[in-house]
Parts: sequence; structure tokens; C-alpha cells
Amino acid sequence: MFDFENLDVYKKAKESNKEILKFLRENKQIDSYIRDQIKRASISIVINIAEGSGKFSKADKRNFYTISRGSVYECASLLELIFEENKITKEWFAVFYQKFETLSKIVIGTDK
Repeated sequence: MFDFENLDVYKKAKESNKEILKFLRENKQIDSYIRDQIKRASISIVINIAEGSGKFSKADKRNFYTISRGSVYECASLLELIFEENKITKEWFAVFYQKFETLSKIVIGTDK
């Protein structure tokens, strides 16, 4: 087992990615560019956490976690665009938004 597989933030990121991918499969009316971008950003959160956990120096780890957090922000902003186009309900937007807000805090170590 790899170290990153034990990280709570990694598990939460994977779960959020899984939910985003499911949401995209069920909502094909979303613009293809936005679909592709949120899919890639969601995956980026997961893979940068994994890659960062394998780095030896704190600076290297921090760099990958910062990139991951940037991808969290990207997902949140893309969800806002989807919401503003009425392609997601207010309830689902709130659920996803909360998950990404939590991920953002955990990935920088402000929430455990």
C-alpha cells in the first residue's frame, strides 16, 4: 500500500472525483468544454495529492498540495458556472461546494 492511500484528504478527493464523474455521466447537457475542464481538475486534485505525498522535502510536498488546492478552486468555480446555467440544482451545488470547501481546508492542513 502506498502512503497516500492512507491520507484522509486523498480518500475525500477520490470520493469527490467519483461523484463529479457520476454527475457528468448523468448530465450530458453541460457544455463539453466545461465538462472536460471539471473532469480534469477533479482528477488533478487526486493525483497531485498522491504525487506530493511521495516527495521527500517539505517544499516539494507543499508545491503539489498547492497545485491540488488550485484544482479544488477550479472545480468550485466551474460548479458556479454550471449552476448559473441552471444545469445543476441548488441542492446539488451546495453539496459539491461543501465537499470542495472541506477539501480546500484539509489539503493545506487547516482542517483535519
